[in-house]
Amino acid sequence: MLGLAQPTVARRIEILEHHLNLPLFERDTRGFHPTGHARALLATAEAVEAAITDLEKEASGLASPGPIRITAYSANFSPRVKKIFNEFTTGHPGVRLEFLPGMKMLDLEKGEADIALRLTRTPPPADLICRKISTAQYALFGSRTYSAKHGLPDSLDDLAGHSFVTFEREDVSKVMHSWLLDHVAPEQIALSFSEFELMHAAIQSGMGLGILNLKLVEQDTDLVRCCDPIEELSAEHLMLISKQAYKRPEVRQFTKFFAPRYTALFKDET
Repeated sequence: MLGLAQPTVARRIEILEHHLNLPLFERDTRGFHPTGHARALLATAEAVEAAITDLEKEASGLASPGPIRITAYSANFSPRVKKIFNEFTTGHPGVRLEFLPGMKMLDLEKGEADIALRLTRTPPPADLICRKISTAQYALFGSRTYSAKHGLPDSLDDLAGHSFVTFEREDVSKVMHSWLLDHVAPEQIALSFSEFELMHAAIQSGMGLGILNLKLVEQDTDLVRCCDPIEELSAEHLMLISKQAYKRPEVRQFTKFFAPRYTALFKDET
């Protein structure tokens, strides 16, 4: 009622009393005094006011949508993929993208992110919207420095005598590390890293051979692939969207725009 003239306040009180068919205020020369009915309805009235405030905030958020939050392993934000992001934002200037790079699996259902780009070898949660965008393949790689000193294996049956580096951490699947342990002796593993970028750098510097994603290293001229892709390590690359986020028109627009372009970019996974 603050900022309203007294006649306006009186008129609105009369309209409310008429609709409720209850006297809410007693009038005298000193002003308005709440009746017992008004005091009894106070808590409900405050709850209605709070609900209206929440409705206004939510409507304001829909009118001015927040960013689309995308989580993925940092290598997914390569220059080629960023080009797709840039093309989308150019065509949709009112939409902002927020990137959450990292290996931690953020919980889409809890709203920690809106969209996730994930590699998986198991079915995704049924309550997430899923788009397959590529198939990732892996192989053993070594650097030209390593090759000059030790040579490279001709096949997966020729791993004896070579050194390896690996990646392992508690919150990430150990499928590649486990594969390596099944094919080489433990003493052949020279180094183990909890950050994928550090393992990649160790392979580049010639510390040992290691398993890498074909597409993520295809433009790295310092690396040489040792053998054919390891089929049992192949993984589906999925675009996962929370159902709550998918209700937003800009999220649906981004999904429709991004998925086919990413698929086209990575369609040759050999």
